[in-house]
Amino acid sequence: MFYRGMDIGTAKPTVSDRKRVPHHLIDITEPDQPWSLATFQDHAHQTLMEIHARGHLPLLVGGTGQYLRAVVQDWQLPRVEPDWRLRKALEDWAGEIGLAGIHQRLSLIDPQAASSIDARNLRRSIRALEVIFTTGVRFSEQRRSGSSYYQVLQVGLTMPRAVLYERIDRRIESMLESGLVAEVKNLLERGFPPDLPVFSAIGYRQIIAHLQGSLSLTEAVVEIKRATRVLVRRQANWFKVNDPGIHWFDLSTTGDTAIIKFIRSWLGSNPSAVI
Repeated sequence: MFYRGMDIGTAKPTVSDRKRVPHHLIDITEPDQPWSLATFQDHAHQTLMEIHARGHLPLLVGGTGQYLRAVVQDWQLPRVEPDWRLRKALEDWAGEIGLAGIHQRLSLIDPQAASSIDARNLRRSIRALEVIFTTGVRFSEQRRSGSSYYQVLQVGLTMPRAVLYERIDRRIESMLESGLVAEVKNLLERGFPPDLPVFSAIGYRQIIAHLQGSLSLTEAVVEIKRATRVLVRRQANWFKVNDPGIHWFDLSTTGDTAIIKFIRSWLGSNPSAVI
């Protein structure tokens, strides 16, 4: 949602949504100027402080556990500028030995970092190696939790998996009806290369494959649905139902009123909170 022009595929809040409730860190950069986790963390902290200064309550909303934790746990992140020559060399190496090969090399150097990175996520494996080779320090030793600035209430929303999958399918169909293919085509026509890191996002990479002729639209939709289900399972590893720090609500049995009542009750004794 950071990136201008990537609206439908990210389910970006609509203009009317943003008029009802102020949203932040949306449409703030171009697709070829990707934000790092550290950049997001800096801007998120600044935005949260500004909201608090106005006497308002900030809410961090989303499903990306890494980004949420980086903020609420104040991760101490490696501040290493991209080394594009090194990164290109690592990408070429990955082309020779494959995704599994790159991840295996990372596991030999830094098993803790490798255990936290999906072997299929080439971009993150390469970034970890890039940081290690640039600094001479293991990636896992450079990313640690600090002292949180905030009082935090974590609210998790869940529902039976079958119901969630059905909603996902409907949402993907809605994205297609709203013009997802045209959105991706427009981005490519504006000159953004198809191998940009941001286009690895679910939906974009499959539609690009369709536009390049390697997938039919039907095959692309099937792959989007499959990849989204995989994402659901990965998110479940970040946000566990037995995590005592998360207050879970099953949306199939609990309505909005009960959740709002719970939040207001908690806020009564925690006036400097972040949700």
